Amino acid sequence: MKNTTRVAVIGGGVVGVSVLYHLTKLGWSDVMLLERSELTSGSTWHAAGGFHTLNGDTNMAALQGYTIRLYKELEAITGMSCGLHHVGGVTLADNQDRFDMLLAERAKHRFMGLETEVVGPDEIKKIAPITNTDGIIGALYDPLDGHLDPSGTTHAYAKAARMGGASIETHCMVKETNQRADGTWDVVTDKGTIHAEHIVNAGGLWAREVGAMAGIYFPLHPMEHQYIVTDDIAEIYDRDAEHPHVMDPAGESYLRQEGRGLCIGFYEQPCKPWAVDGTPWSFGHELLPDDFDKITDSIEFAYKRFPVLATAGVKSVIHGPFTFAPDGNPLVGPVPGVRNYWSACGVMAGFSQGGGVGLTLAQWMIEGEPERDVMAMDVARFGDWISPGYTRPKVIENYQKRFSVSYPNEELPAARPNRTTPMYDIFSDMGAVWGQQYGLEVVNYFAQGTEPTYETPSFRRSDAFDATGREVMAVRNGVGINEVHNFGKYLISGPKARDWLDRIMAGRIPQPGRLSLTPMLSEKGKLIGDFTVSCLTPETFQVTASYGSQAFHMRWFVQQAEDGVTIENISDKRNGFQIAGPKARDVLAACTRTDISGLKFMDVRPMVVGMTDCLVQRVSYTGDLGYEIYCDPLAQRQLWWTLWEAGVPHDITPFGMRAMMSLRLDKFFGSWMSEFSPDYTAAETGLDRFISFKKNVAFIGRAAAEAERAKGPSRRLVAFEVDADDADVSAYEPIWLDGTVQGFCTSGGYSHYAQKSVAQGFLPADRVLDGLEVEIEILGQMRKARVISTPLFDADNARMRG
Repeated sequence: MKNTTRVAVIGGGVVGVSVLYHLTKLGWSDVMLLERSELTSGSTWHAAGGFHTLNGDTNMAALQGYTIRLYKELEAITGMSCGLHHVGGVTLADNQDRFDMLLAERAKHRFMGLETEVVGPDEIKKIAPITNTDGIIGALYDPLDGHLDPSGTTHAYAKAARMGGASIETHCMVKETNQRADGTWDVVTDKGTIHAEHIVNAGGLWAREVGAMAGIYFPLHPMEHQYIVTDDIAEIYDRDAEHPHVMDPAGESYLRQEGRGLCIGFYEQPCKPWAVDGTPWSFGHELLPDDFDKITDSIEFAYKRFPVLATAGVKSVIHGPFTFAPDGNPLVGPVPGVRNYWSACGVMAGFSQGGGVGLTLAQWMIEGEPERDVMAMDVARFGDWISPGYTRPKVIENYQKRFSVSYPNEELPAARPNRTTPMYDIFSDMGAVWGQQYGLEVVNYFAQGTEPTYETPSFRRSDAFDATGREVMAVRNGVGINEVHNFGKYLISGPKARDWLDRIMAGRIPQPGRLSLTPMLSEKGKLIGDFTVSCLTPETFQVTASYGSQAFHMRWFVQQAEDGVTIENISDKRNGFQIAGPKARDVLAACTRTDISGLKFMDVRPMVVGMTDCLVQRVSYTGDLGYEIYCDPLAQRQLWWTLWEAGVPHDITPFGMRAMMSLRLDKFFGSWMSEFSPDYTAAETGLDRFISFKKNVAFIGRAAAEAERAKGPSRRLVAFEVDADDADVSAYEPIWLDGTVQGFCTSGGYSHYAQKSVAQGFLPADRVLDGLEVEIEILGQMRKARVISTPLFDADNARMRG
């Protein structure tokens, strides 16, 4: 065994060998994999081996498509069989909400180039004849669905990696991972110590334990999962072709052919977490005892959906653990706060996602960033606030909802409330209906009178529609107030703070007392943040962005750190309120002895508001006259009562995020992870207007941004007025132009101010024209839409800037 390597991958399941292979594929051959037992030990060997492309996140679906296409490439490279069965599959819908979800997914697939199809009951019977279609509205058919041989596939990855120069050490147990001062690692095994530049944790069931060796907590938990293989069934072995997969969300089951019989697995409601206090190192190729009691109801339902099961004998029962993250997606990427430590954990659907995970991580390590936005599986999407006590109930919830309808406005209840601000009880008493972001409770809207105290999840306009409209009009006609707790906030200070920000940010860095808006770019010119930078003193700056991207942004800041600059995450150390609307100036003036008449748009000032020392910024995401007022959270309640009492004569109204998202549409403002994400560039989204090409600084991403500036982007973000019915654009709906799909939506909703349905999305740059007519597919219906370039509110910015 060699004692030095560039990368040590810990874990020999399908994910570990995929990472190893992709590292060699992209050019790193000095890599090795360490497996305490045999390859496939853990979850891989007993997996059902199914694969599919269906995923609510389009980038995850694309990576799943890459994984599936990769298997034939592996076979060609290695001469080994992956045991591929491309049989296709249908996902059934037994009610309108499930069918709406499938319609929405099919629409997304159009611009992704996936050839899925919505089919009716008669077609389902032809595709999957053992299915009882009573009560079924329709299904989504995917020709790429199939299954494979888990062991053969894992060993094919391993052989391809070895052919690329990688080494694999089995029966080599990692005991410790100790970091040296230079950021490299000593990996202590029972066969000796290996000095590695990088570590990849692909530990699967043992990822928690492997992480703990480096003092890292990974929010993962194994769940018991059971599937059954039947004896021979005549309706199966008498067919001319293999029976396709059938996913039955109502029955929480998936089914496929296995030999001359069937394999059916369940995501049952009475599920059980496994190894709550840690996965035993002695576990490996064992199974858990059969537990039919927890799947009794699921089996009874399956007998009705697939009657052939009722008379089929049971050949075998596979009951084993799989590891899940709180939201069901993998944990992939560089671990925040730890140099040269990478995660490839929580890949529950290893044979659907393992190839994409391996590709993404290899690109990240070798090229500096992945080719697409992978926030849905970025390990940085969870912060250091997460704990095992939070993870376990969220994993249970995710398991139970594995086949549930996923709504765009759904707020899942498990492990909530978890983190709250000092305003939680005050807002709750005022009728707050809560959502959450990054573990923090955030008001969606305030229920008044007969308005619903729970927002019913829906693909269509929800029952919070009227409450949201009331709050929007209160802001536009008077003054509204909400918290600014869901901004990520960072204090950048030191003698080199300005120079550092000039290098990190693409835009202009303001002078003391002013603020600016600026994109933050990756080396390849992709958007990795849209920030407000406020200059408090010549050497002190507050920068704000998305609250949910704190770990993502802090990881980048720390990677770019240099002497003379101090970077502090103050997201939960500085809170306060936003007031917005034509009466906002009157409210603030009544609360402070400071003369605010000269406080111009984009000014920032320290100010005493009531009894509280505050930082006041003249800016508002509502697009209206507005102020952001920051304070110490311990003084927040006192600040609230000061602002509230001053606002009562002006009918001040609290408003939530539902109203905020409607208000920003009036001005065509973009939203992080919707209009702005690592999938897009500044020029494509219009954020290039905030890039300072005049500054004499080699800011990160400058070369890529200048090249695109010279060439021009191939697509542009534009706004649309949509002739919608009872459903507005959510995200990723295809945009039809000249009879073909030529774009897609990034977000949308209803402008309660303008009383119009509004969407934002991308079109080919050479086709963008004010008034251009297109069609947007919403829940299977073609809706006429027109490009609009004039904001629906305050088009000349007179109120916002006045």
